Amino acid sequence: MASRESVSFTLEPFDHNLLINGMNEFRNLLLKDERPTEDVDRLLLYLIDRKPRKERRKYFDRGER
Repeated sequence: MASRESVSFTLEPFDHNLLINGMNEFRNLLLKDERPTEDVDRLLLYLIDRKPRKERRKYFDRGER
């Protein structure tokens, strides 16, 4: 069995929505061709459940500006 690797990256809200829409379009093509969609479904649900986090503001001391 292949080992699982974890990859993480940060997306802007626009890019997050773009990725979800692209995966949904790909899923629709698979359904049209009557091909299995289980892996795409799993990834799509994972992306939908993980909404992008708001970026944290960095606070500096007045002397660091």
